[in-house]
Amino acid sequence: MTTTALPRSLPAWIKALDAVALPAFAGPHREVCQALRDSSLSMRQIAELIQVSPVLALNVIREANRNVGAASEPAESLEVALSRIGLQRAEQLLARIPAVETQDIPAPLRQMVLISRHASQQASGLFGDRLARLAQEVHWSSLLFLSPLWALVAAHPQLLEIWEQRVLVKGEPASRVEQSLLGVSLLELCLALARHWNLPAWILQGYILLGRNRRMLIKALHIARDNEHPLHQQQLLDADPDLRRWLTLPSNTILLANGIALTAHHSWSGTHSLRWQRLAGLYLQIPLTELQQRVHQQAVESARAIGRTDLWHPAQGLLWPWNSRFQQEKLARLPSSAALAAWREQCRQLLSEKSPYDNVLQLTAAAGKALESAGMQRVLLLWLDQRQRRLVSQQCIGLPREAMRLDLDPDQSQVLRQLLEKPAQLRLSPDNMAQFSALLPGALKALFAGEHLLLRSIGHEGHVMLLVVADQNDLPFSEVGLQAFGKTVQCIERALATFGKRGR
Repeated sequence: MTTTALPRSLPAWIKALDAVALPAFAGPHREVCQALRDSSLSMRQIAELIQVSPVLALNVIREANRNVGAASEPAESLEVALSRIGLQRAEQLLARIPAVETQDIPAPLRQMVLISRHASQQASGLFGDRLARLAQEVHWSSLLFLSPLWALVAAHPQLLEIWEQRVLVKGEPASRVEQSLLGVSLLELCLALARHWNLPAWILQGYILLGRNRRMLIKALHIARDNEHPLHQQQLLDADPDLRRWLTLPSNTILLANGIALTAHHSWSGTHSLRWQRLAGLYLQIPLTELQQRVHQQAVESARAIGRTDLWHPAQGLLWPWNSRFQQEKLARLPSSAALAAWREQCRQLLSEKSPYDNVLQLTAAAGKALESAGMQRVLLLWLDQRQRRLVSQQCIGLPREAMRLDLDPDQSQVLRQLLEKPAQLRLSPDNMAQFSALLPGALKALFAGEHLLLRSIGHEGHVMLLVVADQNDLPFSEVGLQAFGKTVQCIERALATFGKRGR
């Protein structure tokens, strides 16, 4: 999948994510297309086939709600959505949805959909009996609650791992990470996209509660902490009728289920996970131990329904020690033996006594390949136009096509000015990112989202000719990786010197 540069404003994000064509699993897609042509099947039977693929269900509900006016309510369930658009229009809609084999759909997108399916199982299992008349609303709202994130991860698959590493593993504040990566609040983005798609009202209420109206939630969380004293909890709720009424709202069930599923993705016993479990226990008025037993049973049911998969399911973590954390810190992988062999050959060419390159494009192409073989996964090479005093993109690897059109004015960035004074290197990490982030051009930050980055200016006889920007998909650099980068830069410096001597 070709990635695109990250927007930095809410309107730009909405436009970009609304245009994402989410892929559907090929098997269910074929079955639903056949069912739509089968006149013997009822609307309910077709809806049951569609719900096997949450992406298909999302597209049908979005289509049904596309032109909903103020006088009518958005479709809250798949069956209502199908009835509204009709089978012929549904068939036309499915023809526009890309059908992709499971192994060809990016794993981060499949992982997000798995989390949503787990949340839906939790919602139905925990609250289905109590809210039997609202079963469809509970099921579909809980399943589609995270659907704005499906589009985000489909467009930018690397964001899920970056978020996991920085928020779940390293414990960075989520708001700071979101601002760094997206330029906007993730909750505000999800709410805006859910509104744009006219998703069910419960979904909107959940995002509003999390992002803008947290007072009731915080009060309930404080009471939920005292799970061992249910009588005292009830007394506190009786003393606050508004809070008691709010707590029992059916729409809160989808928030509880998604909170449990999301936090269980990292740990069953972590602070955030226990917070949602206690709150669900308060809602159901049962002890934490009983709530956990029910939650674990629903996780197992979810895993059974999903079947064998190469993805992580929190039900697997139930076999681990209770205090386990399921995501561990990752370092960038070392280059493979084949990549190392290619790197040595490319460095040999760069070090040739007689330059094998006829022009700058050939030289920078070789430099880019050498950096990629050395383990750099995203690389941008910018040539310094001495006359115009501008940095012009020459080569890019692992970046969107927009990177090739980059044209930077060094005078607009203190960091670039210093790097162009003489050959130098700047390594960005979480320790110094706050110091330098504001001094980097916005176009570079949009291309290289994250906190692990190398900027290296390269030249000859003290005059800078080339700027290298590289990272390993925002994973922390290993010492071996830094050494490989340094040796590659030395080879590129030699190649620039040899190239500059041609014709002398």
